[in-house]
Amino acid sequence: MKKIFFTFFSVIVTIIIIVSCNKKDDGLTSVPPRDRGEEAIAATQEIEAYLQTHFYNYEEFENPPANFDYVIKFDTIAGANSNKTPLINQVSSKIVTDRVDQDVTYKLYYLKVRQGEGESPDFPDITVLSYEGRLLNNELFDISVNPVRFDLTQIVNGLQDGLTEFSAANVGPIDNGDGTVSYENYGVGAVFIPSGLAYFVEPPPTSNIPVYAQLIFTFRLYEREIGDQDNDGVISVLEDVNGNGIEEDDNTDGDFLVNFVDPDDDNDGKPTRDEILIDNEGNVTFPDSDDDGTPDYLDSDS
Repeated sequence: MKKIFFTFFSVIVTIIIIVSCNKKDDGLTSVPPRDRGEEAIAATQEIEAYLQTHFYNYEEFENPPANFDYVIKFDTIAGANSNKTPLINQVSSKIVTDRVDQDVTYKLYYLKVRQGEGESPDFPDITVLSYEGRLLNNELFDISVNPVRFDLTQIVNGLQDGLTEFSAANVGPIDNGDGTVSYENYGVGAVFIPSGLAYFVEPPPTSNIPVYAQLIFTFRLYEREIGDQDNDGVISVLEDVNGNGIEEDDNTDGDFLVNFVDPDDDNDGKPTRDEILIDNEGNVTFPDSDDDGTPDYLDSDS
């Protein structure tokens, strides 16, 4: 399966140039990207218009037919479907911060069809899920029917922010004896992602995703694993030193690695793993040798 979700480990503010088909002396015209705040407003309006005019197969979830696959399907409210309940009456939302311009926020809509009865992932955890990715015109751009493993720090931010609202299965994986596995009581949902929390002006070059595209991901969340991406003994959710729920902007030592992928968070030459204590049961404590309020692994002069 070709993974198409990427994000940077740290936020690097760059000027992005989009090349249009208009000609000038060198045959090309450079067009600056749209203002992220203005684009956030436009994206929200486009998503809300979709939610007002579309519904999902909620009746199948209420009375599952035999061999139901628990896959969310969307359709337009029209004709024979004119009496369906619109998504806008069924979704929840939360406010999410833009990763490039933190003065910009989004109202991120998500559809919680089934919460799930297992553990909920934190924003830098590892998950196992199956999913579909579609544009608002229902065009498919990615899919995995079988369970795949995703590091939430390596997927588009809107999907990362949506998945944390759900829980994984509490039973499974169950070996079906035919090379496949199954789960019970897993989370089922969808998230409607504005372009600023998706690819904005940099969609994967081999995909059919246009610039400034709003995306829809439907998913079934099966497993959650606590993330420790740099294997330094400090789980990645604790490497969010400023506590804002964003892993890309914590860099204690100011080097080229943010904390959750930095095995030496204070750049003192001592690996983080050697500056913490882990007991036989896996519990972690953080010594502060000089009693200055900063634990040794974040204190370069401890």
